[in-house]
Amino acid sequence: MHWDRLFEDLEGQLASDWEAERAVLDAESERLRIARLDLRVRLRTMCSAGTDVTLDLVNGRRLPVTLQALGADWLAVASRDTGGASRTTGAGASALLIPLNAVAGIATDHGTILASLDDSACDAHPLRERMTLGFVLRDLARRRVPVHVSLHTGDDAHGTIDRAAADHLDLALHDPGQARLAGAVQGFRIIPFATLTAVRTPGDQLP
Repeated sequence: MHWDRLFEDLEGQLASDWEAERAVLDAESERLRIARLDLRVRLRTMCSAGTDVTLDLVNGRRLPVTLQALGADWLAVASRDTGGASRTTGAGASALLIPLNAVAGIATDHGTILASLDDSACDAHPLRERMTLGFVLRDLARRRVPVHVSLHTGDDAHGTIDRAAADHLDLALHDPGQARLAGAVQGFRIIPFATLTAVRTPGDQLP
């Protein structure tokens, strides 16, 4: 019985040592995984879950939104009212295209922060994530979709995109609710993509 107790004690000590070593290795592995985690992966996870966040934009605006889709250099989001309801359906519904370089920060709850670290269950959309901002804007131009654009300077403009080139777009300015007809156009602006903070469209017009 003396030897049995001794071996039981030794086995317990060895098991405890192994468990402690495994915990250290797991913790180090997790630190290395997070060190390699980039923002796109976390945004992909949050988009897959349709997460509610508040986006801080470089022009100082704060937008409560629901994340919907991730592209090569943009986010598609739905506006939320202050009560948390998504404004993607019904009259006046709209969607927003946000260039990633216009995002200064993302505010959300602690549970979402932790969940976004786990990319194992998120849905990837390889073709969509290859679409650039210019590609999406060229499609809006082709379909003559009216847009409301916000800029880093704080300026807003409404109109129809006549064309989208490699790094800029041509916008025909007209009042909201009007079609892009010659008599309705009030002017034209060339807008570099780098100055865009948001492009608002009718809710069913984004990828």
